Amino acid sequence: MSSRISIDAVRHVAKLAALSLSAEDETRMQSELDKILGHMEELNDLDVSGVSPTFHSVVAASSLRPDVVQPSLARNELLAAAPAQEAGGFAVPKVLDGE
Repeated sequence: MSSRISIDAVRHVAKLAALSLSAEDETRMQSELDKILGHMEELNDLDVSGVSPTFHSVVAASSLRPDVVQPSLARNELLAAAPAQEAGGFAVPKVLDGE
């Protein structure tokens, strides 16, 4: 049986996730991702014609708080606890490469 996902696709996903995979890891991940995609394909075979959508009813019934402006701490109070500040905000180390 052919795989639903290619090694090239596994390598692409690994690159996006900033993962270094060995050839053995790539093969293992291909197998695991193939199984996941197989399970997703099985969902396509389910008869859900009698099942009503639930998204709207769940959202409507949820208890979301109103979006109301409330008092907060002053900027200088918040920044006083920061290990580093820059341009009136928190300074944090760069975590993403600009590729």
